[in-house]
Amino acid sequence: MTEPTGVSSRRGPLRAGERVQIKDAKGRLNTITLLPGGEFHSYQGVLRHDELIGGSEGVVVPNSAGQEYQVLRPLLNDFVLSMPRGATVVYPKDAGQIVQQADIFPGAVVVEAGVGSGALSCSLLRAVGDGGRLHSYERREEFADIARANVESFFGAEHPAWSIHLGDAQEEMLHVHEPGSVDRVVLDMLAPWECLDAVATVLAPGGVWLNYVATATQLSRVAEAIRDSGKFTEVQANETLVRGWHLDGLAVRPDHRMVAHTGFLLTARRLATGEEALLLKKRSKVSEFKAVDVEAWQPSDESRWTPQALGERPVTDKKARKAAKEARLMARRAKEAQTPGSDPDAFPDLSTGQVAPPASTPAPDAGGPEA
Repeated sequence: MTEPTGVSSRRGPLRAGERVQIKDAKGRLNTITLLPGGEFHSYQGVLRHDELIGGSEGVVVPNSAGQEYQVLRPLLNDFVLSMPRGATVVYPKDAGQIVQQADIFPGAVVVEAGVGSGALSCSLLRAVGDGGRLHSYERREEFADIARANVESFFGAEHPAWSIHLGDAQEEMLHVHEPGSVDRVVLDMLAPWECLDAVATVLAPGGVWLNYVATATQLSRVAEAIRDSGKFTEVQANETLVRGWHLDGLAVRPDHRMVAHTGFLLTARRLATGEEALLLKKRSKVSEFKAVDVEAWQPSDESRWTPQALGERPVTDKKARKAAKEARLMARRAKEAQTPGSDPDAFPDLSTGQVAPPASTPAPDAGGPEA
């Protein structure tokens, strides 16, 4: 039986080129890429990569000054929060809910837009498995490069179920997919209501359409657009708040900080062609909305729907190219780590892009702290 993609990078001895997390006694966490001859420097001393390569994860090892570090491979949650990024990532708390609420199953055909930095793509690919298909749409080529490299870095290889399409999902979706051939659609974009007709065309009857939006104005507009179309079931919306707890003996209490609002999830299911949505009985409204209120909430001028107006920070081309370069180097290392017989001394240095020197001659700055 063929081993599923990515399994080999999640078990076995630690290999050169892999990413690992090291934590000190004060809980400080660093993510590093293991390189032959590499070193992790801190004010507490030096931890040599060669002492970890070939060994087991889950060990506690001392550095040159006797300070101990706990060594583990990053979980998907950890990887997402430390990987190179251009666009803002879908956080783990939302990715888990998306997989569950959209009912992503092994073998499913899923459409995703936009791909961003590939964080959600990793979760969706795990869910559909090697036998499914994930079609990811992205307008910016730099973001597609970052996502592709991040996914390859996490799985240790190109995922056979994944395809990235450059262009506008609203237009490209109809050219790539036959009507009714898609099981699930997941949209993380500024104006998902613009894709309503395309989604209704490619989504199979009973299929799930999930939208991830950041603001209440987006949530309201896409919900009303879906209702007005009459092609989907009643919409459902929610958000996920995660609050950690402090555990220290009898001092058990909620943490002072928490991951609160990141985005809203809105889902609806496709009705069969020709069927009309069931009109749910509701209590009569006490008052009608005034035109000025509707205009403020759903402005008729489409030019007002910009990322900046909705609070998104623009990503410059320079920042995206830098993240893409870093992600590609990580992906190359991860793939070579899974290749039997690869040269362990031929991993490029992340800061320079040059090949690292042999392990017998450590580079003075190789393998320093990484975010």
